[in-house]
Amino acid sequence: MRPPSSHPRPQGSSRPQKKFFHRRKFCRFCSDSSLKIDYKQPLSLHDFLTERGKIMPRRITGTCSKHQREITIAIKRARSIALLPFAVSDEK
Repeated sequence: MRPPSSHPRPQGSSRPQKKFFHRRKFCRFCSDSSLKIDYKQPLSLHDFLTERGKIMPRRITGTCSKHQREITIAIKRARSIALLPFAVSDEK
């Protein structure tokens, strides 16, 4: 006999539960050596920022720690010379 689960399914639901397939994250800079991290290219750095302007963590982007440090430094340099915003205002 199975112990009761912490999230019981509603009565009358005969659908099987979906299994989540987590795709393996990989560092795009390690796999493709032609990609370079440069603070003068704000469009490439924009992929590593949230819509609010925060730097995305490694667990979300999948980059290795070496390249994540380089991305962080490049974003901070681009912010200091006004190529990227420090924060995005919510003006409408």
